[in-house]
Amino acid sequence: MTNFLAVERALRTAAPYDLLPAARAALAEHYGAVHVDLLLADYSTKVLQSVADGPADPRQVPIAGSPQGRAFDSRERVQMVGREEAVDLHVPVTAHGDRLGILSVRLPVRLSEEKVAPHVVDEIIAVADIVGHEILVAERDTDVYLQARRASRLTLAAEVQWHLLPGRACARKEYEIGAQLEPAYAIYGDNFDWAETASTLTLSITNGMGEGIQAALLTSLAVNALRNARRAGIGIADQAALADQALFAQYRGEQYVATLLLSFDLDTGRVEVVDGGSPQLWLHRDKSVEHIDFDAQLPLGMFEETDYVTQEFQVVPGDRLIFVSDGVFAALSDKGESFGEKMLARAIQAARLLPAAAVPRAILQELSAYLDLGAGPEVADDALVLCLDWFGRGVRP
Repeated sequence: MTNFLAVERALRTAAPYDLLPAARAALAEHYGAVHVDLLLADYSTKVLQSVADGPADPRQVPIAGSPQGRAFDSRERVQMVGREEAVDLHVPVTAHGDRLGILSVRLPVRLSEEKVAPHVVDEIIAVADIVGHEILVAERDTDVYLQARRASRLTLAAEVQWHLLPGRACARKEYEIGAQLEPAYAIYGDNFDWAETASTLTLSITNGMGEGIQAALLTSLAVNALRNARRAGIGIADQAALADQALFAQYRGEQYVATLLLSFDLDTGRVEVVDGGSPQLWLHRDKSVEHIDFDAQLPLGMFEETDYVTQEFQVVPGDRLIFVSDGVFAALSDKGESFGEKMLARAIQAARLLPAAAVPRAILQELSAYLDLGAGPEVADDALVLCLDWFGRGVRP
């Protein structure tokens, strides 16, 4: 534990841009590490890119088929790969359940041992968690880690949208969330947001009309208006009404935002819903998958002073909720058939064994294959998938 505390202190006191050199020096001194690398997942979660190489030509490791990728996607906390007189530990770098990348640490082992002591593995896992939290703090003051996530240049609209997001995943004892936007480097109108208190989870799925930077600015105003109302401590019907007023005041009904807004009671599983447009909810319960319909209300900003009302439904432990934008369920094949009509329920079933964080990418890959887009996911229209696994306040299923 003394070694772990020394590494933790080195990371806490490192300059924001200097986390990897600090980790390398401390892990070498206190654990004998002979190689340390920090790889971050790119925006499309296809590759892991090394922070060490800088943004010009980063070393890339594919998530599919690599030990680092298996560590990133797996429910396990570490993947070990044996080498001659050494072992590589690939450990997810996380922050509140959001997997940012992988910390790879090569430790020497004697041939008579052939493995790393369990307490050392546990301490390296804890170091990776500290790295994840320090990255989030460091991003206030440096672009190093944001640049390391870019396999290509983001459009300005995509820059706005990714900056708005709370993260790409979140894990609590009551639920786990995973979400993804595509095309990752050119998204413009789709967005998601969440916030938790001791007793509630508020979730929004948002789809701003239009294209490019105009759609991104529209969605940015909607998301921030919803956050402003939520932080005032009011219910989701009034949150929707205040955001509606803010959008109408700016655009006079010429542009508007489709939004699905939900509030989960963490104690009971009761959910309040305001359905203001196109995002859809699908429920995977036991072995069945069904689309959940709500009474549709007007999108935010379409008319002045719209009144919104809540509806209710109940989630139970073991439920999986899948939220999709119209870029998913309404995407058309070359035969004119929509993905939602034939394939969405099948894709949800196929992903049933995956953790929530991996489900959106799996569904978007199915969408890409359905649209015959080749190696994906890459889609022409905005496509959003969010998965929420509900455990409730009890024993996980």
